[in-house]
Amino acid sequence: MKINWFPGHMIKALRVMEKEVKNIDIVIYVLDARAPLACLNPEFNKIIKNKPILFILNKIDIADNVKIEKEKIEDCLLNYFSNKVDIVKLNSTMSGAKKIILEKINYLCREKIEKNVSKNINAYIRGMVVGVPNCGKSTLINNLCGKGKTITGDKPGVTRGKQWVNVEKNIQILDTPGTLYPNLENQQFAKFLAYIGSIKDEVVDINELACDFISDIEKQYGTILNNRYQVELLGLPFEKIQQIAIKKNLLIKGGEIDFDRTCFMIIDDFRKGRLGHLTFI
Repeated sequence: MKINWFPGHMIKALRVMEKEVKNIDIVIYVLDARAPLACLNPEFNKIIKNKPILFILNKIDIADNVKIEKEKIEDCLLNYFSNKVDIVKLNSTMSGAKKIILEKINYLCREKIEKNVSKNINAYIRGMVVGVPNCGKSTLINNLCGKGKTITGDKPGVTRGKQWVNVEKNIQILDTPGTLYPNLENQQFAKFLAYIGSIKDEVVDINELACDFISDIEKQYGTILNNRYQVELLGLPFEKIQQIAIKKNLLIKGGEIDFDRTCFMIIDDFRKGRLGHLTFI
C-alpha cells in the first residue's frame, strides 16, 4: 500500500508559514510522542531557518517514555537544527502545561525580551505553532489561552486557516493547519503517521493498515496484542485479525468476520491508549 496525502489546503498552509515567519520570534514545533521522528516535516526545515525552536513532545501520557529515552530522541531533536532548541515533554491537556511552555518561550527569546526592556519597548513575542495533522497543536493553544479559541478535533485537517491568539500580555501565538509534506518517501514513517491519525483514514486501506500495524507492533512490542485481546494470536496478520474478531464477537450476518470493524477497533485502541504506552521509532 502506497500512502500519500497532501491536499490543497496544506500547500496554502506552507505559503502562509513562509509569509509569516519573518514576523516570528520562535517556532513551537509539536510532535506526537507516539511517532516523534515521523512527525518531523522536511518542508518546515526550509521555512524555520534560524528561528529558536521549542519542540513539544506531545501526548506523552500515552507514549513510551522509556523508549524515547532509550533511543535518545531528545538528543536527536536537539541536534536536528543548528538553531537554539529546547524540548518539553507533556500532555497538552494537562493543567501545568502553560507555565512550563511560557517559561521555555521566555528563556529562548530572552535576548529580544531584554532588548525590549532596555529600550522601554512594549512589544509582543510572537510564536508560530507547526506540526503534522492531529498532533495536538490546537488543543495545546487552547490550554495556553485558558479558553477554547481555536477549533479542535480528533481527525486531521480541522484547522484550515491561520489563527493569531493572545496567550499572555506580551505573547501572541499563530496556529497553523497541520501540514504534511508533498512526497512521503519514507513509507515506514507514512504508516506511523497513519497509525496516529495524521493521515485521513479515508485515503488508506484500513485492512492493509491494520495488517501493517500488527506486524510493526509485534516487532517493537512482542505479544502486547495477545494481552489486550486475551487470545493467542497465530499466523499471518490477516489471520490474527480474524482471531481478534472472533474473540470480540465482531461478526456480520452468517457468522462472517467483520474485517473493517475489527481493523478500525485495533487502530482505535492504539490511538486511544488502550494498548498501553507505545511509541513507534
